[in-house]
Amino acid sequence: MAEGAADGAGHWARDVRTVRVIGAGVMGRGIAQLAAAGGLTVEIADVRAEAVRDAVVHIRGMFDKLVAKGRMTADDAAAAKERLQPVGEPMTPFQECDLVIEAVREDIETKRELFSTLEKVCPEHTILVTNTSSLPVTSIAAVLNDPSRVAGLHFFNPVPLMRLVEVIPGARTAEWIPDALTDLVRRLGHEPVLAPDAPGFLVNHAGRGLTTEALQILSEGVAEPVDIDRIARDVLGLKMGPCELLDLTGLDVSHPVMESIWTGFYTEPRFRPSRIGRARVEAGLYGRKTGEGFYKYVDGAKQEPPEVTAPDVEARPVWVHGDVREELGALLSTSGAEVESGERPSSRAVVLVAPLGRSTVETALAEDLPVERTLGVDPFGGFFTRLTVAVHPGLDKETGRACLAALAATGRAVTVVRDVHAPVAQRLLAAIVNVGCGIAEQRLALPEDIDTAVRLGLGYPRGPLEWGEHAGADRVLAILRGLHASTGDPRYRPSAWLTERAALGLPLTHAGTSPADLTA
Repeated sequence: MAEGAADGAGHWARDVRTVRVIGAGVMGRGIAQLAAAGGLTVEIADVRAEAVRDAVVHIRGMFDKLVAKGRMTADDAAAAKERLQPVGEPMTPFQECDLVIEAVREDIETKRELFSTLEKVCPEHTILVTNTSSLPVTSIAAVLNDPSRVAGLHFFNPVPLMRLVEVIPGARTAEWIPDALTDLVRRLGHEPVLAPDAPGFLVNHAGRGLTTEALQILSEGVAEPVDIDRIARDVLGLKMGPCELLDLTGLDVSHPVMESIWTGFYTEPRFRPSRIGRARVEAGLYGRKTGEGFYKYVDGAKQEPPEVTAPDVEARPVWVHGDVREELGALLSTSGAEVESGERPSSRAVVLVAPLGRSTVETALAEDLPVERTLGVDPFGGFFTRLTVAVHPGLDKETGRACLAALAATGRAVTVVRDVHAPVAQRLLAAIVNVGCGIAEQRLALPEDIDTAVRLGLGYPRGPLEWGEHAGADRVLAILRGLHASTGDPRYRPSAWLTERAALGLPLTHAGTSPADLTA
C-alpha cells in the first residue's frame, strides 16, 4: 500500500463516528454492543421492528450487568446507551454513516440483494462490510457496480468476549480498506487478523485439522468419542475435545462447513470430511441442541462414561524400550511396579514401547520384541497426565490386563485404544500443525496471523505453527511421514512449509526469505 493510502486508512479509522448494523439477531446485537462501547454511534436496523426493540433492550441490559460487575463505569454505560439508535428498516435514510455492517442470515442471495440496494442509497464514502462466516466476500461483492467498497469483518460469538476479528478483503476491495478496518477493530479493543477470501477464511480453515482427523480416527474404530476428547484435553491441553466441540456447535452447522471447505479447495484430501458426519446429520444427531450427538445430554448436562478402572490381576515385571525408559520406568517404579533394567525383556515381562508416527506392531517388529507381550504408550504429554495405551489384535490378554493394572497404579488416568499407524494425540497434533503450515505455504496469511487467529478464535493453547515448533518440527514431520507411508492416504502428506523448515533448521513461525525480499 502506498504511504498516502495508509495515511488515508488511518485517518478514516480514527474519524469513524457512525456505523449502521443491519440484522438484530445474536451477532448483530454483539457487534452493536461492541461498537457502542467503543465510542461509535450505532444505528440498529432490521426488517423486523420487534427485533430492533429487543436488541436495544438486550444491549442496554448487558451494559447494566457490566456496571454491576465493575467492568464498566456507570457514566460510560450511560454514554454507550445514548449512542444506541434504533432506526427500524435497514434502508432508513443514511445521513453521515461511515460504515455498514450486515449480520443477516447466511445466504448468499440474501446478502447480494442487500448490498446491491445499499450501494444505491449509502453515501459514497461509506464502507460496506459483511459479517459472513463462510461465504466468499468476492462473490457477494460481484453484483455491485463498485465492488471496491465491500470487505468482510468476521466477528465471533459472543462478540464482546471473543476478541478476534477476521478482516477479509475481496478480490476487488480497495487497497486502503483492509488497513482501515484493521485500525478500527483495534480502536474497538479487539484483535484483527488479515484473512484470505478463501474457503473457511482463516479460523475455520485452520480448524479443519482437529475435527476432520478426530472423525477419521472415529471412522477407523480406533477410539470412542470420549477417549478422543479426554486425550485432546489432558494430553494436548485443549479446553474442549473435538467431539465435544462438534456437539456444542452442532453437527448440522459444522458438517456443511467441512464439506464447503473441502469442495472449495477442490477436494483437497487434508480437508476430507467423514462419512460419520453426514450419517449423523441425516439422523438428527446434532449435539446439545437435539439432546444427543456424540454424547447424550440430560437437562443440558453431558453424560460422560466413567474412566477405565484397573483390573485385579497378578503383578508382572515391566520392561520399557527406547528413549522413554528412564522417564516411564521411574513413574512405574514409584507406584510399586517391578521395572526390569536388562537389555532384553524377561519371558514374563510386559513390554512397553513408545511409538512415534508408527504403530505398536511396527515398532515391536522393527526392534525384534515379543509382539504378543508388547503394548504402546504414547510419549506425547510426557506421561504427566493421561496415559494412552495402544492394543493390537495379537496381544496376549492377560499381559494386557497386567499392563493396565501397572499403569493405573501410577495414579494417572488411562485410556485404552486400538493400535493403528500412530497414537491419537500425535495424529491430532500433526493434523493441526500440517493444516496451519499449509496455510502459510500458500501465503494465505502471515505466520503470526495464523497463530493469533487460532489461539483467539479456537481457544487452542498455542497456534499451529507455535505448537509445531514447541513439539519439534522433526517429530511432527516423522509422524506425518509415518502415517503417509503406512496408509498411503494423501491427507497425511507433509506440507512443504514443514519439510523445508525442518530440513533448514528454520522456525515454523518465521516466513524466511522470499523472492520479494531480493527486489524490495
